[in-house]
Amino acid sequence: MAQEKLKKEETLAMRKKLIGQSCKLFYSEDPVKILRARGQYLFDENGKRYLDCISNVHHVGHCHPSITKAAAAQMDLLNTNTRFLHDNVVLYADRLASTLPEKLCVFYFVNSGSEANDLALRLAQQYTQHRDVIVLDHAYHGHLMSLIDISPYKFRKLAGQKKWVHVAPLPDTYRGMYREDHPNPGQAYADKVKDLIDEVHGKGRKISAFFAESLPSVGGQIILPEGYSAKVAEYVRAAGGVFVADEVQTGFGRVGSHFWAFQLQGEGFCPDIVTMGKPMGNGHPLSCVATTAEIAGAFTANGVEYFNTFGGNPVSCAIGLAVLDVIEEEDLRGNATRVGAHLKDLLTKLQARHEIIGDVRGAGLFVGIELVSDREKRTPATKTAMDHQICVSTDGPWESVLKFKPPMCFSLEDAELVLPKEASMEMLTLLETKNKQAI
Repeated sequence: MAQEKLKKEETLAMRKKLIGQSCKLFYSEDPVKILRARGQYLFDENGKRYLDCISNVHHVGHCHPSITKAAAAQMDLLNTNTRFLHDNVVLYADRLASTLPEKLCVFYFVNSGSEANDLALRLAQQYTQHRDVIVLDHAYHGHLMSLIDISPYKFRKLAGQKKWVHVAPLPDTYRGMYREDHPNPGQAYADKVKDLIDEVHGKGRKISAFFAESLPSVGGQIILPEGYSAKVAEYVRAAGGVFVADEVQTGFGRVGSHFWAFQLQGEGFCPDIVTMGKPMGNGHPLSCVATTAEIAGAFTANGVEYFNTFGGNPVSCAIGLAVLDVIEEEDLRGNATRVGAHLKDLLTKLQARHEIIGDVRGAGLFVGIELVSDREKRTPATKTAMDHQICVSTDGPWESVLKFKPPMCFSLEDAELVLPKEASMEMLTLLETKNKQAI
């Protein structure tokens, strides 16, 4: 039976009736109804094209023909769970291993970033036999109860902070306690984690893990200061804990110069556990936890089998392998480097003309614009507006950071579309006017 086509108003009315209202839409005042997509472009029911600056899930581009072909071919042949022996899961694990430091050599496949982070938490607690976790302020690690508990972004709006969760300052060198003029902000912020560990030990408690995104996204597109992660890992391991790097948002070459964002912290740094998700399947549910043989051995030694019905199935792994192929064949890391640098340059030039832009930061195609009402005081500007044919969203503690995490096929021409001279002037003038009215 052919699928019934609904008018936008009918779709919206049915959604309000049938779908939980806590499930929010983008641009809720006037939602965009998207019917098809290709590459970095979305198309609504009238054929109007939108430039997609936020779909980091569709990593190599919406509906990439190589991905859909791989998915259809494997689905036509076999899809079953991983209790049956199959090539795809081991071939995919081997390809992932080649992108990671040698010690991260054991893989668990799951279906979402939340599942991956939940499993990472279990691995850390089983291995260390400790419970307490240190997280960064404003962090978000997923929607499961275990992850709400370690996500200040969520738990502060709900039941509050649990005794076993400890919050370290977000290492934000723009508006944090140690800023760009500090001689060594990485060390200074890491020392705050050491102080927290000492405080935890003083209460008779022990640390299982330090859990952090390699580049905090919900926290405001934050670039961690040099040396921070290595020093934190030193302190955490000395306390008997492990370092978990959440790469769900930032992995698979988004930063351009490296395959994983944690590698921006230097060759000498390696996490004990890495989680990955969103871009992994280019829109197909696929995620993973990578860890050391020692940590995996402790998890096996508890005597309880770990089984995930869909994690690592043949179709998911065929898609995962195809994504890795496209990243290599189309030089998407190189593209992220080139286009990201051009976008930052355009934004920096815009910043020189408009006081509302307080900061431009990023790595590759992970870019943020911090909007302020007072540049000297760095007061967050929370009233924002953007061009209605460019899909962007905001993040950060005050929702004052415009974030750019587009598909990796985003081009130099697309960067120019984001900020054409006349439109950008009008856009920023509108932002400044709205912000002054809000004050």
